[in-house]
Amino acid sequence: MCPVEDPASVRRDARRGRPRARSDTRPAAALEATGARLFRGAGTLLDLRTVEVGGEQLVARRAVVIANGGTAAIPRIEGLDKVPYWTNRQAAVPRELPERLVVLGGGAVGVELAQAFARLGSKVTIVEAGPRFLGLEEPEAGSALLPHLQADGIEILVGDACVAVEMQAADVVLHLKSGAIVSGDRLLIATGRRPNYEAWKGAGLTQTERGWLKVDPATLEARDGIYGAGDITGIGGFTHLAYYHGQVVARRLRGEDARADHSAVPRVTYTDPEVASVGWSEQTARERGVDVVVTTVDPAETARGYIHDFHGGTLKLVADRTRGALVGATLVTPRAGEILGELVLAVKLGTPLRQLADVIHPFPAFNRVLGAAFDELAAKVS
Repeated sequence: MCPVEDPASVRRDARRGRPRARSDTRPAAALEATGARLFRGAGTLLDLRTVEVGGEQLVARRAVVIANGGTAAIPRIEGLDKVPYWTNRQAAVPRELPERLVVLGGGAVGVELAQAFARLGSKVTIVEAGPRFLGLEEPEAGSALLPHLQADGIEILVGDACVAVEMQAADVVLHLKSGAIVSGDRLLIATGRRPNYEAWKGAGLTQTERGWLKVDPATLEARDGIYGAGDITGIGGFTHLAYYHGQVVARRLRGEDARADHSAVPRVTYTDPEVASVGWSEQTARERGVDVVVTTVDPAETARGYIHDFHGGTLKLVADRTRGALVGATLVTPRAGEILGELVLAVKLGTPLRQLADVIHPFPAFNRVLGAAFDELAAKVS
């Protein structure tokens, strides 16, 4: 292990940003200014109306909202309980920079942190049990991102599960199913999330097969007067989705017939370049009986791509030929998350492809790639 030695600007930004990132003083004050009471501590749902926190019992007159999220899921691997490891929480505030970091799990969190540590100077290896990394995204997304990760010196092993872990001197050693051995001086576990069900399981609420709080996906109710919001519902582990759920629940508590719509939930993997997507993948659309039409365009073949000398991205659009509308999109390019909004709106509203193709995009913005893709897709379904 070696001390983190960032450029001066990075150290300065870290010092400025860390206290603010950890402080909830301003949002707490704003909440209390509305008349809400804030209790700090670990709450437990004793029954369908009673919450205990800090030795005090609070009884809800109208409703209880469960929004206590999830935590890192630790896989059952021989020897893992006997070795030190990080989860995303420890990796976010490291005191030392690992010389050799092994990341167990090739999902969004694992890949984001892998690239961050690689660019800080660590030699990083990702171990993914599945056939490909970023397995929840289109295959084209991983293929497009792979050269960028490799350029940062990241080694990615896929289709090879870790079956045992042990310490050898100061190294953490992973034994893989194939017989291969991977070692490093720090192990990061990024194999998914599990619900923080301990706080509410005793109240008799129904859980999904994976342990999340089972709610009506439209009303977000688990029982009459019991709502779930955010990660705890198992619908999606995104901050922006939790915020949206909060809005829906608040509107319902005000007497509105608000209903959640999960047809176009955006997701972004914050690598460089970013991976952004919305809606169904091509495979999912086919499994659901959609008459699929697909187009793929290279964002590098735009003026902005040339300006930034960007190579190795992709834009994949999935449409329903019968409806003439977009059902899914995946984008790998710089600032992909900023471009995604137009695609989210298109999927959510079912906007006709011909109308999308008629949208004017500013030159030389990256989003001009959308115009070319919409035009090509509209021609295929006409």
